[in-house]
Amino acid sequence: MLKLIRWMMPLLMTGLVTMKVSAQDPEKKAEVKTADTTIKKIMEDLQRVADSDKQNSQAIESLSRGREFDNITKYNLVKNNLIQASETYYLLNKKIIDLKSRTTTSNLDVFITSLNNPESKELGFSLSDRVVELVEKIILKGKSDKNERNTKLVESTKSIINSPIFKSFTSLTPPLAIASSVMGFLHSVSQSNKAINHKLLQEFEKELNKYVIYYTALNDANQKFEFGLNFNKDQLSLLQDNMYDHLAFTASALKMPLPARGNKTIAESLNEYFIDFRKEKVVDYFNKLEEKYTKGKKIDYEALLNDNMSLKEANNQLEDLILQTKRFENLYNEYFSLLDSYYTKVNHSLRLAQDNALADKGIVETKQNEFRQLKNEAVQEIQSSINMRELTINVEKVKYRYRIF
Repeated sequence: MLKLIRWMMPLLMTGLVTMKVSAQDPEKKAEVKTADTTIKKIMEDLQRVADSDKQNSQAIESLSRGREFDNITKYNLVKNNLIQASETYYLLNKKIIDLKSRTTTSNLDVFITSLNNPESKELGFSLSDRVVELVEKIILKGKSDKNERNTKLVESTKSIINSPIFKSFTSLTPPLAIASSVMGFLHSVSQSNKAINHKLLQEFEKELNKYVIYYTALNDANQKFEFGLNFNKDQLSLLQDNMYDHLAFTASALKMPLPARGNKTIAESLNEYFIDFRKEKVVDYFNKLEEKYTKGKKIDYEALLNDNMSLKEANNQLEDLILQTKRFENLYNEYFSLLDSYYTKVNHSLRLAQDNALADKGIVETKQNEFRQLKNEAVQEIQSSINMRELTINVEKVKYRYRIF
């Protein structure tokens, strides 16, 4: 187009001069004016064409540069996301294992175990002693040593309480099992011992039930906490399986060995895998990739992306990984909800011991304060160990909402 303009310009200028000379003739003024206007219009049209041609050329050049910039942006986004994600995998796995290993803490476990123990006097009484006292006071009416039969009854009661079978039980089962076994034993003895009548058995059972109520509440708290923990652990195991699959996909995109399972647990497999699969290795992978696609002193980003489409797909799947971290956060918070509920239920059982006059108010309040302190220490210890902020900061570096096509 520019060549056409340069070719036509001399002709137009010649015509313009001729017309100016001819314009001296009055008779031809109208014709000159018309011709002059026509030439001016042609000149303006030619200039517009020239300007348009220049703009098109600039636009094409800009688009070319824009495509290059677009490829650079895409590559840098993919690179940054996958480098940060390699750290996300490591942190998520580490924190899943930590939370799965939690029950409470050693100090809190000791506290609960002492309350569970029928021999313990943490609340000012021992269930074992109280049961024997109730047998002597109610069933034998204070005559436990008056004859051989009474002595044998007391000894048999003690034998039941001290049975190794009960001591092998876990949680709060021993106290409840002892109460049930002693009650069954007395009902059996009453069949042959007429001195143990129905009224005495009812009175004994009424007093024994005060202890049963306390231990049942404690047992309920313990069982629900244990059930909640087991469910939480199952969900963490499922989350770890999902993370394993996601990691395998990303490792494949990065042309790295996949995490092997074999006969090992998933925790063992991943712990070994993360010895080698670390952020530094992913950084090194991208450095080598850039070297491979460098021509002269310039990286061919378009070819790099086209030849490694799996990197784009791995980037586009990162939202699933971030959702897994959110799922972990929910399970982490659920753990503390379980601990809060457990704390409330144990305190309720302690109040029952006080309400039924099994333990003095001062002793119960002391134990409640001790339990609250141990629970708060457990929360702080777990929060410090898992350090959720570390994972949150890492996740914020992954721009997972941007998909690359």
